[in-house]
Amino acid sequence: MKGVHRKEARAGRRLTLRIFRHVPCVPENQPRIDTFPLDETPGMTLFLALTRIREEQDPALNFDCVCRAGVCGSCGMVINGRPGLACRTLTADLPETITLFPLPWFELMADLSVDTGQWMRGLTERLEAWVHLAEEPSLDAQETPMEPELAEQIYELDRCIECGCCIAACGTAMMHKDFVGAVGLLKMARLRLDPRDVRSDAEYYDVVGDAGGVFGCMTFLGCQDVCPKGLPLQTQIAFLRRQMVHHSFNP
Repeated sequence: MKGVHRKEARAGRRLTLRIFRHVPCVPENQPRIDTFPLDETPGMTLFLALTRIREEQDPALNFDCVCRAGVCGSCGMVINGRPGLACRTLTADLPETITLFPLPWFELMADLSVDTGQWMRGLTERLEAWVHLAEEPSLDAQETPMEPELAEQIYELDRCIECGCCIAACGTAMMHKDFVGAVGLLKMARLRLDPRDVRSDAEYYDVVGDAGGVFGCMTFLGCQDVCPKGLPLQTQIAFLRRQMVHHSFNP
């Protein structure tokens, strides 16, 4: 009940949102910070706050949103210096002054909107991040059985929504542009668990056994700190690194 009382007491606050503005495709548009006052309401998320600003104060404000439920990952942005999802962030958990920037690393489209999809697709193609089967699948064939415990492990890693927060928080990625990041390493850890994937450790090593892959991670673990789905990134990166080290000494 204490948490409920705290949020109700904070609901009448006057918020100040400082929002990065820039539209790269418009030559005369220069980067700036615009400030918007907003009255907080109970249960307000950053998504709702931005929607109100766009509807009531500035219809030209750009930000991405689709599901509003922390599933699509499109509303990722830097919230008071920390990458996160606007739809999962309550304004009651933030100070009265809120500063918003687009996620770094990705191509800026406009204001808070970035293109994560192009980078994620390139990553998938680079890693060949799909199940490599022994033969062409048949739509008429019976589904391959799998132990429930293994299926649960695979499902846990499949919960990644590719929001880009882990890349935005990664110190290694900021210094090495070819680093695949936690999202790429998680994809490979998930595929290595899948009994349908026929690739050997040698083939996985060829893909992520270098400085652009698992050995490039400097273990800052910013990815672990900001993942909105709470995925075990630290555990999976360590697991994949151990397997790749083992292969390098026992090829």
